[in-house]
Amino acid sequence: MGRYAIYGAGSLGTVLGAYITKNGGKIDLINRNKAHVEALQNNGAIINGGVDLKVPVTAYTPDEMTGKYDIILLMTKQLFNGEVVAYLKDFLSDNGVIVTMQNGLPEPGIAEIIGNEHTMGCVVEWGASLTEPGVCTLTSSPDSLSFHMGSMEGITDEQFNEVKTLLELMCPVYKEENLIGARWSKLLINATFSGLGTVVGGTFGSVSEEKRARKVAVHCMKECIEVGHAAGAVFAPVQGKNITKLFYYTNALKRAFATLLIPIAMKKHRAIVPSMLQDIRNGKKCEIHAINGVVCEWGRKCNVATPINDRIVEIVKKIQNGELGLSADNIDLFNDLL
Repeated sequence: MGRYAIYGAGSLGTVLGAYITKNGGKIDLINRNKAHVEALQNNGAIINGGVDLKVPVTAYTPDEMTGKYDIILLMTKQLFNGEVVAYLKDFLSDNGVIVTMQNGLPEPGIAEIIGNEHTMGCVVEWGASLTEPGVCTLTSSPDSLSFHMGSMEGITDEQFNEVKTLLELMCPVYKEENLIGARWSKLLINATFSGLGTVVGGTFGSVSEEKRARKVAVHCMKECIEVGHAAGAVFAPVQGKNITKLFYYTNALKRAFATLLIPIAMKKHRAIVPSMLQDIRNGKKCEIHAINGVVCEWGRKCNVATPINDRIVEIVKKIQNGELGLSADNIDLFNDLL
């Protein structure tokens, strides 16, 4: 067995580390938050929300890292990827890999620093929240957890299978030949439900189950699909469902059908609290530019208009800067675009 770490073990990383450890794996949980690390060291990882786990784990702060790792699961925010990946490079074994489990489209930037042969990507299809140091809530239904994993050119089957085996200690792992397509599918979901969930100060369910928010959501999804297609992406299925077929529309009838499907599609993930909203509530800068901002950026590159995503970026930045409060009524700021 190799030597493994989760770097940026916040909400998702703590849950993942707890599952891996509980099921017989050995992995270091690394986080800059000293209070969180101390709680993990003293009390173990405590996971609730459809599960009830208390698992002793190994946890460190970055300055306590030593030696080389064969697999580093990267779960920090993309804002600091340049410096974080450069720092981790010295902790990778000769055949080691960094597996980015971040939002957006992070693989190319990481590969520029450490090389394609050390870069893998994994789409996380579940959510969690850090409720207090050492304590996390799983906000997706326990029967809906999965990973979709792909790699850059140069990754060997041995490297890939080692990562797959590690992650399967938590839940099913699907090999994704179309990694960029999987990324775009996850980006669509995050741009829509994390972006709008942050706008209204609520959960994914606050978007999928509220009539006004659903109207905006279906427009956001269409924008993301149009931009992705213009960028050359073929959207990968999400938990077996063809999201472009379900949610792309060209007439009012299909739009109405897509709108009705949204709460059904998001039922098992309705309790997810957007990571961007968690960051804002904790006084941190959120990664709006790595989520909705990526859609806007590719829209400009491909000459596809993105008014809904542009507005989401604008609103979230105002909330982050204290110029606008968190309110369900923020959804009315899109009325002129519908």
